[in-house]
Amino acid sequence: QVQVVESGGGSVQTGGSLRLSCAASGRTFTNAAMGWFRQAPGNQRVFVAVMRSSTGNTYYLDSVKGRFTISGDQSKNTVALEMNGLKPEDTATYYCAMASRRNNPAHYYRSPNGYDYWGQGTQVTVSA
Repeated sequence: QVQVVESGGGSVQTGGSLRLSCAASGRTFTNAAMGWFRQAPGNQRVFVAVMRSSTGNTYYLDSVKGRFTISGDQSKNTVALEMNGLKPEDTATYYCAMASRRNNPAHYYRSPNGYDYWGQGTQVTVSA
C-alpha cells in the first residue's frame, strides 16, 4: 500500500504565495510521474502541473504558467508546488498524485486516469 500525504495549503490574499508539499511512502513503486491537480466545488478535477521522473521535464496548465513551479525528487518520492501571484480563481482543493506507469506520452499525465496513488487533498483559498 502506498500513502500519499500533502501539506502546505492555507488562505492568502490575491498576489500571495503558498508552497505545497507531498510525499509518498509505503510499498515500493515505479515512479513515472508526480503531478498536482485541483478541484473546485462543483467542478471536475483539473490538471495543474506534472514532473516526469525519467526526464525531469515539467508541464503546466496554461493559466498557471509563470506563476507556479513544480519540483521534486524521484528517489524520495517527494514533490512540491510553489505558487506565486495567487488569484481567487486558484481557490480549490489541491491533490498530489503519483503515476507508476512509464513510457506514456506527455498528455497521458495530464489526465487523472494516468495516476495510481492520490493524496487526501489540501485546501487553498485565495481572497480578493
